[in-house]
Amino acid sequence: MSEQDYLKDIHEIKNLMNKSSRFISLSGLSGILAGVYAILGAAIAYFFLLPKGEFVVLHSWNFKMLVVLLLAIAVLSVVTAFLLTTRKAKQHNTKIWDTTTRRLLLNFLIPLVTGGIYILIKLNSQHYGLTASLMLIFYGLALINASKYTIGNVKYLGYVEIIAGLLCAVFPGYGFWFWVFGFGVMHILYGSSMLVNEKKA
Repeated sequence: MSEQDYLKDIHEIKNLMNKSSRFISLSGLSGILAGVYAILGAAIAYFFLLPKGEFVVLHSWNFKMLVVLLLAIAVLSVVTAFLLTTRKAKQHNTKIWDTTTRRLLLNFLIPLVTGGIYILIKLNSQHYGLTASLMLIFYGLALINASKYTIGNVKYLGYVEIIAGLLCAVFPGYGFWFWVFGFGVMHILYGSSMLVNEKKA
């Protein structure tokens, strides 16, 4: 066997080890749908719940409905991602729940839950101004923290979310639109990119 063959075998072994330690069944369609849910939810909030389309002081009922709406978007996105990812895993005969998946979820949830609790504390103190910014920043941190357990460029989505969150903090009057961009438009763009790569594979 030539040296070139040895190098090829080593490269293939390295790829197999890399895939075995990373979660490879993420679905591009779930990213697109998450973005669609976010935009639809934002439209409902803009027309019915948010005065002037901003995260400002709301009436008690409006605030509760906004929280319910955000939770509904999150639950829909998670359920959709689970169903589509499970289907993709079955198609590729891979396990969806293993050590790698647990590590991915742990690394994703630590920044996300921490950020969620912090945001709720700020909202309870009636500090609404940076809500959209904090949501984007903590979500971006969660994506980057979990990216080492995924195959793909999810960390770059995380970078964009953080940058959008920081810009949102600089221009708080446009918080609603930064939120739509980060959670809606970017999810659709990233999910579309994943879908194209899935079809090429």
